[in-house]
Amino acid sequence: MSKRNSQANKAAARERLRIERERQAKKEKVRRQLVVAATAVGVLAVAGGVGYAVVQANKPSAWETAADAKNVTAPKNTEGENGTTVVIGKPEAKKTLEIYEDSRCPVCATFEQNVGATVDKDVTDGKYKIKYVGATFIDNADQGEGSKNALSALGAALNVSPDAFLKYKAALYSTKFHPEESQDKFAKDSYLLEVADSVPALKGNAEFRKDVESGTFDAWAMKMSKAFDASGVGATPTLKMDGKKLTAEGSDNPPLTVDEFNTALTKALKG
Repeated sequence: MSKRNSQANKAAARERLRIERERQAKKEKVRRQLVVAATAVGVLAVAGGVGYAVVQANKPSAWETAADAKNVTAPKNTEGENGTTVVIGKPEAKKTLEIYEDSRCPVCATFEQNVGATVDKDVTDGKYKIKYVGATFIDNADQGEGSKNALSALGAALNVSPDAFLKYKAALYSTKFHPEESQDKFAKDSYLLEVADSVPALKGNAEFRKDVESGTFDAWAMKMSKAFDASGVGATPTLKMDGKKLTAEGSDNPPLTVDEFNTALTKALKG
């Protein structure tokens, strides 16, 4: 090989090496740009995810939204502002027994299981009317939703009829269906509907089911709860007639047996 050809070959090799190095440098630059871009996107995604989580955490719950609702759908068979006055019984009955209850309350369940049938008979006989005031404070204490959800479902039952309301309330408090206070079973619509299947007027009732599942009376339930809070009553069950509490004789406790109730009621009816 001539010296001239050797130099030409070396020059060509150097040129090929230069081109290859430039190509590799460009490739590395593009790779770095892609890494930077991907990292930026990742940071933005994380920031966006955190931002979304913060927004969601600060977003009011469905029950908070219901509590602040301006337009309230009240059930039929109610009176007063936002339909929070629920009075059941014969119009000619001169006395009204006020009953303050929380659906999750175990003592309310005891009262209803022992005395509920007596109250229903008295109302049917026209001895007095009942005024129901529903509470939801157990949800606040136990971080649940069952009191609110059950109260909304009671509104759906009241929308069917006062009798359906009373029978559904009795079913919710029954030994068969009432859960332990620590168990938030009433928070599930499916369980409330299961209980409703024991009430003939509610079983298979499409409108009732829709109202329970869609929360038609959620805002009403929250307004009712506020009415309870404004009443000054601090515990459930509380029974009142003519503004005076009915208590078991010799105590400040609610009457939890038929005898205790009848004794307290007789005095109240005379008052």
